[in-house]
Amino acid sequence: MSDIKTIGVLTSGGDAPGMNAVIRAVVRTALGYGYKVKGIRRGFAGLIEDDIIDMNQRSVSDIIQKGGTVLYTARCPEFKTDEGVDKGVEVCKKHKIDGLVVIGGDGSFKGAQALAKKGINTVCVPGTIDLDIACTNYTIGFDTAVNTAMETIDRVRDTSISHERCSIIEVMGRKAGHIALWCGIANGAENIIVKERYDFDEKKIINNIIAKRNLGKKHYIIINAEGIGGSEEMARRIEAATGVESRATIIGYAQRGGSPTAKDRLFASVMGSKSVELLRSKKTNRVVAYQNGDFTDCDIDEALAMEKDINEYLFEVSKRLSR
Repeated sequence: MSDIKTIGVLTSGGDAPGMNAVIRAVVRTALGYGYKVKGIRRGFAGLIEDDIIDMNQRSVSDIIQKGGTVLYTARCPEFKTDEGVDKGVEVCKKHKIDGLVVIGGDGSFKGAQALAKKGINTVCVPGTIDLDIACTNYTIGFDTAVNTAMETIDRVRDTSISHERCSIIEVMGRKAGHIALWCGIANGAENIIVKERYDFDEKKIINNIIAKRNLGKKHYIIINAEGIGGSEEMARRIEAATGVESRATIIGYAQRGGSPTAKDRLFASVMGSKSVELLRSKKTNRVVAYQNGDFTDCDIDEALAMEKDINEYLFEVSKRLSR
């Protein structure tokens, strides 16, 4: 690996609060070491299309508090092909990009992995609200997303109490139930439905509502992960079976937006700076990670081979507290 002179940075896949803080940290750390910085807009799609800008200190002023990503993001099916990756490599060479920081989730990591195999020095920063990257205990955006969902659920609970209603609230998490689990505990839900543990026995939920109704409880909160879905149909079935008025609320993309929390800003800043330090120390094909209280790194190949489950102890606690 040759000495780094120019670093590129891009955001890819679903946006996450804190991505701008990562960009800011990458740019300012790289400039501090004397490197040039290229911002690649719209992720791998922008890389293929040569949508690249020069970045300086002013490029990242006043963005740490903003949600979304100033570099924009996009899905790029073409980058899953060898031809797409080759185009990306050529654009990197054209702009003399010696090191590339990729901010995103596992799909983005696969793109970075492909570039690394073609000789482009890459480091990934885990930016995804789903907390589903197995090599790290934390991913940027999760805390903000959970707090956004929690505040919304609190508001839905108010109207659920007023109307003596059952509310099925669907949170994001197509492949992972971490947001649902955390919100279920934080919001005191009666039931938490996550893909990792759901047995699709809806009768248990119905029986639980009936049993609590007989004990005098008049409202219920059910947190449903996006990966299970079907919240509106579930509400209709529960109302028909229990006689309790039931409504579904799908929070949706609001969880991706908004000003990042202090935790997301701090983790994003440290991880972004760490990514530049890794490239400076001539490391490539790496993922910045947070493990056991330390900021560290691991191999992309190993990271993508890992699988992550929800925390079993948290799940047991959630069941204990919902009785």
